[in-house]
Amino acid sequence: MLDYRLLQALAAVTAQGGFEKAAVQLHLTQSAVSRRIKQLEAMLGQPVLQRCTPPRPTLAGQRLLNHLQQVRQMEAALGLADQEVQLLRLATNADSLATWLPQALVLPDQPQLCFDLVVEDQSVSLKRMKQGDVMACICDSPQPLNGGAVMPLGALRYRAVASPDFIRRYQLQPLTAKALALAPCLVFSADDALQHRFLQDIAGISPSHVHLCPSSEGFLKAVLAGLGFGLLPELQMQAHFANGDLIDLAPGYFLDTPLYWHHWQTESPLLQQLRLQVLACARRCLVPIG
Repeated sequence: MLDYRLLQALAAVTAQGGFEKAAVQLHLTQSAVSRRIKQLEAMLGQPVLQRCTPPRPTLAGQRLLNHLQQVRQMEAALGLADQEVQLLRLATNADSLATWLPQALVLPDQPQLCFDLVVEDQSVSLKRMKQGDVMACICDSPQPLNGGAVMPLGALRYRAVASPDFIRRYQLQPLTAKALALAPCLVFSADDALQHRFLQDIAGISPSHVHLCPSSEGFLKAVLAGLGFGLLPELQMQAHFANGDLIDLAPGYFLDTPLYWHHWQTESPLLQQLRLQVLACARRCLVPIG
């Protein structure tokens, strides 16, 4: 049986960035907070905090914090908790965060809600759910986890684009395999395979000159500046298409990345409200999954 005073101590140390500030928040001495953490670790038989500056939860500690979030939400829904800040830890892909997702996270009737957004490529973010790091995630897998449920959202549509100057420099009009092989491309991360798929589909080649750019806004800026070509979400670049700042390298070609919302079956009313709002926003902004 978990002693929730111990979990509250863990949450306070993590949120406040140290034992001293956690003690002030909990109206305890610093040694009392330390004893609670040690008691929790003795109960589990493993550490829950990395003793660094600031202290960070271990994998086991993050799972406990996730569990505490769920308990607090259930208590709030039942009217058993004071009006305190509620933290929701969610994993999402960067392009959703840069386009359609922020408007879906606005819940005006939940002023005490705070988000902790973990950004991962959509192909790997489900691992955060498996590890117990987050309470929900957006990823490209339609398969639910054990104890979890999944809801289709729609697909982000990507097109291969470049700046007019970049196209002139690398002689990409008309588009040929030889010219593409010499042109540098932008890749978000080691998990991002969109550019690889495009080059394979269009020219049967793999990228040879790659710039890694792990930022959605930076990715767009780099393409606009002519650093390389890349696949960008239609939602992110519509205005740049309209004014001619970006040109479609292969008109008619696109890649759709399906997105799914994963959550635990023991869903709190707050998470249900959020899930339904995310779904409504996704249906307005994303293309249907084919």
